[in-house]
Amino acid sequence: MNRSVQHTSPEMGQSVSAVEQILGYNFTNKRLLEEALTHPSYTESASYQRLEFIGDAAVSLALSNYFFLSNPGVDPGTLSLLRSANVSTEKLARVAVRHGLYHHLRHNAPALLNKVREFTEAVSGEDETPLVYGGSVKAPKILADIVESVAAAVYVDLNFDLEKLWMIFRGLLEPIVTLEDLQGQPQPVTMLFELCQKHGKHVDIKHWRDERKSIASVYVDGEFVASGSSEHKEFAKLDAAKVAVDKLSPSMGVNDESFEGVVLMDGSFHIEEAKQKLHEICDQKKWPRPIYHIEKDEGPSHEKRFMSSVKIATIDGVLYMKGDEKLRVRDADNSAASLMIRALQEYRYI
Repeated sequence: MNRSVQHTSPEMGQSVSAVEQILGYNFTNKRLLEEALTHPSYTESASYQRLEFIGDAAVSLALSNYFFLSNPGVDPGTLSLLRSANVSTEKLARVAVRHGLYHHLRHNAPALLNKVREFTEAVSGEDETPLVYGGSVKAPKILADIVESVAAAVYVDLNFDLEKLWMIFRGLLEPIVTLEDLQGQPQPVTMLFELCQKHGKHVDIKHWRDERKSIASVYVDGEFVASGSSEHKEFAKLDAAKVAVDKLSPSMGVNDESFEGVVLMDGSFHIEEAKQKLHEICDQKKWPRPIYHIEKDEGPSHEKRFMSSVKIATIDGVLYMKGDEKLRVRDADNSAASLMIRALQEYRYI
């Protein structure tokens, strides 16, 4: 189908060009991208709300196709979790920050910038490992909205060709949350039930739905504690559980948790999910996020050996720890984190 090129308005020309460069795609109808970058508070032009509606569906379907094809034999429930993890507000907001999309938003709502700034500063210290269940600062929904509306603008400009949309947009979504990521990070619902069970309390999570979103509310011993919402029921539940854990942890003495480690067959010291636990310790102590570095990368491709180190900045100075040699970078990082946690315990930092 032949379509004439539609140009953007003069004041948005620079932003549209910048986002086209980020995407690696030149729009035929540049007005679509201008609309995708316009917040509802800017009333002199059409906002991104209609595009956000279709972008949510298009990105979800593209990811559904991807996970269906790349994970044969995986059950539908797990496929749904994988998709939800990759379209969550937490995930898409990080995409907007990583690629600087939020810089190009047209709006008349200065108060939004404070929330965006706080979130941007919080995620700037995160490493490349996808955070499945979010970090220390809740992601502003506006950031996820931008990603969905820009995806929709591409999709509509491509005459609703989903395969081409995926080819253009997949790179922006990297790193994509995988099965390994889901299994490697503490699940908030499990953490909530374990925390309350340890203190003899009963947890009940109730669900309902409004026009567009699922809403989950957490009750502990019949008392309301927290709620969460999402277009996806499972992530509404996860969001509510995470807020509840954050709220309940100080009163239930979670900061006094002991981190038990084991000695593996190769003689190295290991704490399960140590890297995530070290992040949580730093968040609780108000320290900057840990910084990991590969100290050694040796051997042929089929017998690679890695050694990682980790640094954390405390009020007493920077602490440094090397881990043991491992076959994977992820395991090498976990080894360094395990030894750092043990040292923090020995020197009574925790």
